[in-house]
Amino acid sequence: MKTYFVNEAFDKAIQDYLLSKDKEEGKLFNSFLVVVVRMLISIYGELDIINPYQIKSEEALDSNLMKYGAKKEDIDSFKRLLDGFYQIEERNTRSVKREVNIYFIEVQKSLIDLFTLKRVNFGLTPNESKEFFNLLYTPGTNNALRLSYNFLNAENIYEIAEYYKESLKAKTKTEEVKEEKNILGFDIYKMFNYSVADISKMNSDEVDKLNKEIYESFDINENAINKDYLLEEKIKELKMQNNPITTGNGYVDILLIMSVIVTTIMVVVIFGTLVF
Repeated sequence: MKTYFVNEAFDKAIQDYLLSKDKEEGKLFNSFLVVVVRMLISIYGELDIINPYQIKSEEALDSNLMKYGAKKEDIDSFKRLLDGFYQIEERNTRSVKREVNIYFIEVQKSLIDLFTLKRVNFGLTPNESKEFFNLLYTPGTNNALRLSYNFLNAENIYEIAEYYKESLKAKTKTEEVKEEKNILGFDIYKMFNYSVADISKMNSDEVDKLNKEIYESFDINENAINKDYLLEEKIKELKMQNNPITTGNGYVDILLIMSVIVTTIMVVVIFGTLVF
């Protein structure tokens, strides 16, 4: 009995890829199994896919496929889906009536999930994103073979394009860090001549440093439980004075406001001494 690397589908996919990789315009290079291998290579690199095949180590392949955060069960599911696709296609070659291959869409969705893990956890260059998307079976592909195959197998020819678009909503680690910024009210930053654009360009540490300076300018303990309430009250007092202070430099503005507050306190103390 013949033994296969991973399973019959995976084994054939890599064999066909190696046979056709120097004939990029050929039918075999643009067949579904080979395109699947090309998508895997787009995500992981050729060595991570081909080397385990050369040494016949499925364990090495699994390790490579999980390096961006995929779980073992995700990889096992992908393998089963690919083999399911292959078995239906084999039946179709022996039958007069063609069976719609339900795994055509599911294999691609599994690949998009693997691609998304890399994008979210490690980031991608624009070229990497474009290369992967161009290999998917969508109505927008410029490859006639993939275009026709999509019409042949997909009940909804836009399904993969829509699934990919939906996957882009998953936030990258960098985007998550940006969301973790401790943002005060933008009207407060505006008082110190910082725009929304200025704040968006800052990382969380820079925002924290600016916030600390703002709290200190109002003599508010940054660790105080009610610091936000105290800050709001101070801002209200300044607005009631209807005397906006700005120099064009946020840090200098903080110093100016501090001087105004200190001067006000001194005047109150002196006035109180004279009266009483």
